[in-house]
Amino acid sequence: MMLTRFRPLTIVVAIGAVVLLAVLYGITTLSVHAPPASLDPLKLIRPAKAAPLPAFTGLDGRRHTLAEFRGRLVLLNLWATWCAPCVKELPALAALQQAMPPGRFVVVAVDVGRDKPAEAQAFLASHDAKNLGVYVDTDVAMLRAFGAYGLPSSILIDDQGREIARAMGPADWSAPDSVRYLKWLAAR
Repeated sequence: MMLTRFRPLTIVVAIGAVVLLAVLYGITTLSVHAPPASLDPLKLIRPAKAAPLPAFTGLDGRRHTLAEFRGRLVLLNLWATWCAPCVKELPALAALQQAMPPGRFVVVAVDVGRDKPAEAQAFLASHDAKNLGVYVDTDVAMLRAFGAYGLPSSILIDDQGREIARAMGPADWSAPDSVRYLKWLAAR
């Protein structure tokens, strides 16, 4: 007889525990999907939209587009040698590139300051960013195509070529939370 009195209470407690776990799980997964505080300038774009494909020049003089990087998470960074926040951000981008697993992620840092590729290469080397690829956009096509009217501008592009987030201004790309978040995104 006493057993039947506790059965409804047991069921209520079990349901309450399941609801509590669901709420707690939802809270922890929400924080994983949003960029960490170290990437405060990074704003998610929903729904994702196709990234434009303007051409830019590599160190070898060849023209490239972002289509060449499909299949990887791309952090496109538009910078210039005369932009102090850009210059300050370059070593963090280089450190991020170094910390990420090869093949799933790439930083594509494009100098939009009308420099020649060899000048951009020397500048990157002198600012602790020599491991970044050397790309320039002397036509300002990247700025126009992405509607980036301030520097630095960083656009996060998923492995299917869609813009999923954007940061206007510098971010702490090499902070442990930033690296962990971007590794999580690259592994998806």
